[in-house]
Amino acid sequence: MYIARLNQAILAAARRPRLVLAGVLALAAAALAVVIGDFDMTTDTGELISASTPWRQDESRVENAFPQLKDSVLIVVDGATPELAEDGASRLAAALADDKAHIVDVKRPDGGPFFDREGLLFASLADVREATRRLIDAQPLLGGLASDPSLHGIAATLATVADGAAKPGAAPADQLATPLARLSSAIDDRLAGRHVFFSWQRLFADGAGPLSPPIRRVLVVHPRLDFSDLEPGSAAVDAINQTAARLQIDAAHGQHVGITGQVPLADEEFGSIRENIGLVGALMVAAMVVCLWLATRSARMVGAIMGTIAVGLVITLALGLLAVHRLNLISVAFIPLFVGLGVDFGIQVSVRFNAERAAGAEPMQALERMAAAIGEPLLMAAGAIFLALAAFLPTAYIGIAELGVIAGLGMIVAFGLNITLLPALLVLLKPAAPAHRVGWAGAAAADRWLHRHRKGILASFAGAVVATIAALPLVAFDFNPLHLRDPRAPAMATLADLMRDADRTPNTISILAPDAGQAGALAARLGRLPEVAHAVSIDSFVPEGQPDKLALIQDASLLLDAAINPFDLPTSADDTATQAKLHEAADRLRALAAARPGALGRSAAALAVSFERLAAASPASRADIAAMLEMPLAITLDKIRASLQAGEVSRASLPADLAADWVAKDGSALVQVTPAGNSLDNRVLTRFTAAVRAQAPHASGLPVATQEAARTVAGAFVQAGVLALLLVSGLLWLVLRSVREVAFTLAPVVLSGFLTLGSCVLIGQPLNFANIIAFPLLFGVGVAFHIYFVMAWRRGVENLLQTSLARAVVMSALATGSAFGALWLSHHPGTASMGLILMISLIWTLVCALVFEPALLGPVHGPAREDV
Repeated sequence: MYIARLNQAILAAARRPRLVLAGVLALAAAALAVVIGDFDMTTDTGELISASTPWRQDESRVENAFPQLKDSVLIVVDGATPELAEDGASRLAAALADDKAHIVDVKRPDGGPFFDREGLLFASLADVREATRRLIDAQPLLGGLASDPSLHGIAATLATVADGAAKPGAAPADQLATPLARLSSAIDDRLAGRHVFFSWQRLFADGAGPLSPPIRRVLVVHPRLDFSDLEPGSAAVDAINQTAARLQIDAAHGQHVGITGQVPLADEEFGSIRENIGLVGALMVAAMVVCLWLATRSARMVGAIMGTIAVGLVITLALGLLAVHRLNLISVAFIPLFVGLGVDFGIQVSVRFNAERAAGAEPMQALERMAAAIGEPLLMAAGAIFLALAAFLPTAYIGIAELGVIAGLGMIVAFGLNITLLPALLVLLKPAAPAHRVGWAGAAAADRWLHRHRKGILASFAGAVVATIAALPLVAFDFNPLHLRDPRAPAMATLADLMRDADRTPNTISILAPDAGQAGALAARLGRLPEVAHAVSIDSFVPEGQPDKLALIQDASLLLDAAINPFDLPTSADDTATQAKLHEAADRLRALAAARPGALGRSAAALAVSFERLAAASPASRADIAAMLEMPLAITLDKIRASLQAGEVSRASLPADLAADWVAKDGSALVQVTPAGNSLDNRVLTRFTAAVRAQAPHASGLPVATQEAARTVAGAFVQAGVLALLLVSGLLWLVLRSVREVAFTLAPVVLSGFLTLGSCVLIGQPLNFANIIAFPLLFGVGVAFHIYFVMAWRRGVENLLQTSLARAVVMSALATGSAFGALWLSHHPGTASMGLILMISLIWTLVCALVFEPALLGPVHGPAREDV
C-alpha cells in the first residue's frame, strides 16, 4: 500500500511540476526567513557533553566556587632579562585593568606587591642566607646606585668602588670581576649596534637564586565574551595585542607577548577551520559537480540535483534551528551528512530515470518505472538512516545527539524533495535521453569473476574480519583535543611552550576540599606522589621556617637601609657632567687594573675602555645606553627594597584577592595539582590523572576533562552503534521479513567499519573527537548502498555490476568521497583527519558494496533478469 502511494506521489509531482516548484520555493523562502531571523551558533565546547555526567558535575562545582578558573586568557610575557619580563607584565597588567570595555579583571599569579615583599620567604633557609649575604657584600655598590640610579651615578659609583678596591691593603674584591666584565660587554655591544639588554638582578644574584627571578611572567585575564559571535573572545584578544603594541612590549624592546588559554584557543580553532574553508568548499562543490555529470551526462540533471540539495539544506537548517535552537561545533556537521546522503538520493533517482529513458520510455513513463524500481529502496534507506542518527539521542554526547536530530530531519527532507522537487525539475528541464545504455556492460567480466570465485571472496573477507577484529585493541583514541589544533597557530604554540614549563603549565587538576585545613592536608599527600610536580593550596602561600628567614632578612635590612634608602638625592646631571664622570671612572678603573692584575684587572681595564668609548660617542648613544642600564636598575632596586621589608605571613594576613582565589565564600578550598614531566604527553597525563584521582575521585580540570570526554564520546558511539543496529535491523525485518536478508544488508556495513578501523591501525591514524564523526556518515551511506543491492537482488536482478544501480552507487560514492576528501586539505588538523577517515571509509564501503555484497548474495532466486 505505502509503495503505491509513494509511486503516486512521484507521478503527482511530475504531472504538476510548476505547482510543486512554486510550493517548494515558498517553503524554502519561509525556511530562509527562519534561518535569517533565528540563526544562532555557539562555539562553547562546554555545551557538547551533558552537564549531568558525574565528571561535568565535579567540574561545575569547582567552577561555581571559583569562577575565575573558567573562560580565561593567559598572557605570557617573556623578557630578555628578568627586569624586562617584570616591566612588560606590570605595564601590560595596569593598562588592561583600565580597559573595562574588553577586560573584566587582570591577575598576576606569579607577581605583584605580595610576592615582591614576601618572595624571599618562599626560598629555602640556605638560599635566604646566601641572598642576604650577597646583598650585604654589594653594599658599597648598592649605596651609590641607589643615591643616583642614572648613567652619571653608575659611573660615579664604579669610580668610587674602583678607587677603594685599588688602595693598598684593601680587601680582595675579585667578585667585582664578573659584574665589570658583563657591563663592559653590554656597553660595547650596544655601541656596535647590537641589540643587547642588561640585567642588574643577574649581577647581584650571580645568575641564579631567589634574587634572579625567571624571565617569564604570566597574567590571567578574564575577558568580556560575546557568545553570539563565532569567536567570542576575539575583541578582547585584539585589544590585548593592540595594548601590547601601543606599550611597545615587543621584540625590539627585548620582550615577547604570547596569548593562550581557553578563550583564544577556542577562537583560534574556529578560525583555523574557517581559514581556507572557501577553497575547501569550492573544491567540494567542483568535485561533486564533476561526479554528478559523470553519473548523469547531463548539465540539466546536475542543475536539478544541486538545486534540490540547496533547497533541502535551507529547509533542514530551519527545522534544525526550530528543534535545537542553535548549532554547535558538532551539529554543524549536518551539512556534509545531508549533502553526502542527499547526493546519493539524487543520483539514484536521476540515473534510474536515465536508464529508463535509454530503454525507450517517455519521461512520464520513465518516472513511473523509476518509482516502481527504486521508490521502496529509497524509502527504506531514508528510514534506516533516520533511525541510525536518532540512536544518538539517548547519549550524553549532546553535540552528536543534536547532530542526529538535525541530520535525521534532513533525511526526511532529502527523501521528500527527491520524490517531489527532483521529478518536477526533471520534467521542467527536459534533459535529453541518453544515447547509450546507462549500465556498465563492460563489467560483465567482473560479474562472471565474482560468480566463479564467490567462495574465495567470502573466505578472504572472513579472514579480513578476523584480522581487523584482532587489530581492534590497537585502535588508538587520542583523547587530547590539543592534538586537533594547528600547532603553528599563535595560541597553540604559546600553550605548547607553556606546558613544557612545569611551574606554569595550565594542564593542572583542580580539587574542591571542604575547608582550607583539609585542602592543605590533601595538597601535602598529593605532593608526595611521583607523578606530581607540586600541589598548591592556600597554605602554600604561608612560608615555612619564617622566624629564621625573617631574622636574616631583618639583619640585612638594618645594615642596608641607609644605603638603599638615601635621604639626599643629587640633582640630575647633564650630558657634559656625565661625560666627565665617565672619563673619571675610566681613570679609576685603569688604576684598579694596574693595582690588581688577574681577572679583576682585566675586567676593570675592559670597562675603562668601554667608558672612554661611551664618553666619546654621541649624546644619542649615551642616552640609549642610559636607558639600557637605568630601567632595569630601578626595577632591581625596588625589588631589593621590597624584599627587605618582608614580614610574617599567615593565612589571615594574605591579600584578600589572593585568598579569594583559593578559599571560596562558603569556606570550600581549592587544591591545584601540576603533573611531573611533559604535560603534552598523553601517557604522562594518564598516569598523573589516575594517581591524583585515586586520592581525590572528584578531581576536575583539563587532564580529567579530556580523558573523561573521550570515555563519554566513545561510550556514546558504542551505545548509539548498538542501538542503531537494533533499530535498523528491526526496520529491515519489518520490510524484508527475512533474518537472512537483514544480515545480508548489515553485514557489509559492519565489515566496512571493521576494515576502516583496521586501516587506521595500519597507517597510524588515531581516532579523535573530530574524525569519529565520519562513522555516522559511513553507516548511513553503507546502509543505503546495501539496501539498494539487496532489494534489487530480491526482485531477481542478477549481474549487479552491469546495472544502472551499480553506476549510481559508484558515482554516489565518488561524489561523496571526492567532495569530503577535500576536507583533507583543511588547515585544521581535526578536520583534515576527518576528511582522511571519510575517504578510507567510503573506499571500503564501495569495495564491500561492489565485491563483498554480490558475492554474499549469490545467485538470484526465481527467474533471473537483467536490470536496465
